Amino acid sequence: MTELMLPERQNRIRARLAQEGRVLAADLASEFSVSEDTIRRDLREMAAAGLCERVYGGALPVGLGNTSLRQRMSVAMERKRVLAQVAVRQIVPRSVVFFDAGSTHLAIAEALPDDLALTAVTNAPAIAVALAEKPRVDTVLVGGLIDRVAGGAVGARAIEALSGMRFDLCLVGTCGIDGEGGLSAFGYEDAALKQFAIARSSRVLVAATTEKFSIAAPYAVAKAAQYHCLVVEDDADPARLQIIRNEGCDIIVAARGAASAA
Repeated sequence: MTELMLPERQNRIRARLAQEGRVLAADLASEFSVSEDTIRRDLREMAAAGLCERVYGGALPVGLGNTSLRQRMSVAMERKRVLAQVAVRQIVPRSVVFFDAGSTHLAIAEALPDDLALTAVTNAPAIAVALAEKPRVDTVLVGGLIDRVAGGAVGARAIEALSGMRFDLCLVGTCGIDGEGGLSAFGYEDAALKQFAIARSSRVLVAATTEKFSIAAPYAVAKAAQYHCLVVEDDADPARLQIIRNEGCDIIVAARGAASAA
């Protein structure tokens, strides 16, 4: 392969970030037939120009803490659909399920089979619309102030609406997962609503793309011991997963086209 000029290589990296939601330096070096040092220099230059955010081993799209739900819906959706196909299998028929706002949860809502009967509660209008298309799903939309970044209702009114409900399963979103498996959010009100929903749920499931393990959001949501099942991609770090498993959490690895227990 002829070595690409710097501008063309960086343009391709930006396109990959937009499509997949992350890039790994080792993969890019192999694809472009250059050294990992060359790719790391590219990523440093792009980060300095505000075109990406550097993380260990690669880079993420810039400004994840400020992107809207609509913007996140267009990033790495095929990967999120794979997670969704696995997460759907954890939903028990005729149960009451809380769908937290998030692009992966939208994918889960869309992946529900038409013959699955359940009561779904969500604070996200986009997810409510998707659930309304399912013939055997009774949908409850929680109102309140809509957080443009979270893509759902947050704050006192939304929490008050949840106070009269209990859930068999909570699909809780996370902006980041720390080294001990703790979940976090970029918004204070969003974190508070997630905490409240978790406290009112018999079982809590988290479905997370691999880049979430490289993000540290400012507001704590839950420790690893507070959620029961984690669905991850097949390139998640086994050592990080073992730490979470040691807290009693079941981990399901979703491979493209298949899923297996970790």
